[in-house]
Amino acid sequence: MSLIASDHFRIVVGLGKSGMSLVRFLAQRGVSFAVADTRENPPELATLRRDYPQVEVRCGELDVDFLCRADELYVSPGLALATPALQAAAARGVKLSGDIDLFARNAKAPIVAISGSNAKSTVTTLVGEMAAAAGKRVAVGGNLGTPALDLLSDEIELYVMELSSFQLETTNQLGAEVATVLNVSEDHMDRYSGLPAYHLAKHRIFRGARQVVVNRQDALTRPLMSEGQPCWTFGLSAPDFKAFGLREENGEKYLAFEFQNLMPVRELKVRGAHNQANALAALALGHAVGLPFDAMLASLRNFTGLEHRCQWVRELDGVSYYNDSKATNVGAALAAIEGLGMDMDGKLVLIAGGDGKGADFSGLHDSVAKYCRAVVLMGRDAGLIADALGDTVPQVRVASLDEAIAQSRTLAQPGDAVLLSPACASFDMFKNYEERGQLFARAVEVLA
Repeated sequence: MSLIASDHFRIVVGLGKSGMSLVRFLAQRGVSFAVADTRENPPELATLRRDYPQVEVRCGELDVDFLCRADELYVSPGLALATPALQAAAARGVKLSGDIDLFARNAKAPIVAISGSNAKSTVTTLVGEMAAAAGKRVAVGGNLGTPALDLLSDEIELYVMELSSFQLETTNQLGAEVATVLNVSEDHMDRYSGLPAYHLAKHRIFRGARQVVVNRQDALTRPLMSEGQPCWTFGLSAPDFKAFGLREENGEKYLAFEFQNLMPVRELKVRGAHNQANALAALALGHAVGLPFDAMLASLRNFTGLEHRCQWVRELDGVSYYNDSKATNVGAALAAIEGLGMDMDGKLVLIAGGDGKGADFSGLHDSVAKYCRAVVLMGRDAGLIADALGDTVPQVRVASLDEAIAQSRTLAQPGDAVLLSPACASFDMFKNYEERGQLFARAVEVLA
């Protein structure tokens, strides 16, 4: 039975992917609802009119009086709650919620909830593969792939959900079996007033959680208010009780749990210290929900990484090329620079730049100085990055991705790596980060 009253009126605000999943969910349950979107022609408008012609839809500027007809507004993650019309409706007693809140009310199986500034998709995918290897009927989605409400099924034994800060803003009580914020660094500063507001949004994931997983190398990942639930930790240091980490024995580095070595790090197919941290986080989450180590370790040995996430493209003239186009913020770029940099003998030639989303690039300074031979800058905020880096390493400014690759090839020496890790969004030059990464990989292949 659905935990939603059918005699109340709802409005879905936002008609993108998650908004359309809300439409399907409400229609299947006979709930009375309408749809609103700030855009004149939202992405799913044609689908809505074809499949649900009876549903009232209003496009363009939000009408507060119309919104106030509803008992509850389901706000899509792309629309900020600070939008004046939403604030006005809330002030008049209308409840603001979202698809994840509704999913949590209706999910019958345990939820593994994963957020963080970076590595969410990688860890979510890993835990999903671990659960499948253990024989669980698992559903994976949320911010990654399939919208949460489309995953609901009585057949599912475990949900593994990637959740963004935008989704968590409208999530009042998730009640996950285990929840984690993998890391916290500045992102989406064009939406939030500052890091504290972004941090608070992320930490809504812990509301009602039965267990938590914490990155012991990032204090901002600890729940702001402990509810006394069991806490597991992960990090690159040697682990203690209820902890996953790295241990070294006879010159061999191992993934370890407490005082038990689990597998040699060299057996991972993904490179870099950041990927070792991702593996440890996935192990901690899987262990919290009772997945056996043999299935989890087999999944780690088979995992080759996700596209556009520190993805090895090829080696040419002794130089490796990595596509990390998904690094759309400073924290993600730092993870790649440090993760690869500390794991190789040569230096990095970094390709960075794009739409910085109001970020502070000063955090790149020390790691670029330590691990990079040169930096090639492109895009709208190239100048801001250049100013933040100062005279750490040589800088080259270019007008296109092809020019960036050509310059990087000239700068790199055998044993080095060329790393596309922009620390910026792509929208100033590309359709999305996927297009940026695909064009990079294609251009590198053509070099040969």
